[in-house]
Amino acid sequence: MQAALDFFSVFLFFIAFQFYGMYVATTVGIVASGLQAIIYRVIKKEWDNKQIITFVIFAVFGGMTLYFHNPIFVKWKPTIVFWIFALVILFSHFFLEKPIMQRLLEPAFEKQQLSAKHIWHRINLAWVFFFMSLGSINLYIAYYYSNAAWVNFKFYGILSAVFIFSLLQSLYIAKHVRKI
Repeated sequence: MQAALDFFSVFLFFIAFQFYGMYVATTVGIVASGLQAIIYRVIKKEWDNKQIITFVIFAVFGGMTLYFHNPIFVKWKPTIVFWIFALVILFSHFFLEKPIMQRLLEPAFEKQQLSAKHIWHRINLAWVFFFMSLGSINLYIAYYYSNAAWVNFKFYGILSAVFIFSLLQSLYIAKHVRKI
């Protein structure tokens, strides 16, 4: 359910772009990301900071795209979101008792436990590297490829990269867990 909700606005943006172009897709994306945050709030009875950040950045940079009639602003949005996530994860690595990825993933391992703290630190840093890299790749494609190529990368490339990276992370974690 959470994964479907996370990609709701991306999917609607992609569909709107295919039929109506960048500016309608940007409007649809802004509205959809706002709805996404509200739906999460209604279902979970709490706000999701990740979705709030995504919505605010989408509204600001999507709004700039619509106002200036220049798609480059909305193309920056994934990079800014990814880099903010990377910075938050990096901050947690150095300044919090538990790295943020440990806080997010530990509940999935109720009856299992990672054997060493350094494993969580590796996972945390891997996500920092992943988000920084994905943000950089997004900028490259935004500047050197067509709008259609960028939208396809955003939909197929980013979703595939997140899925593959999550799968690899799961395999890495599985290798290091032990039953309690």
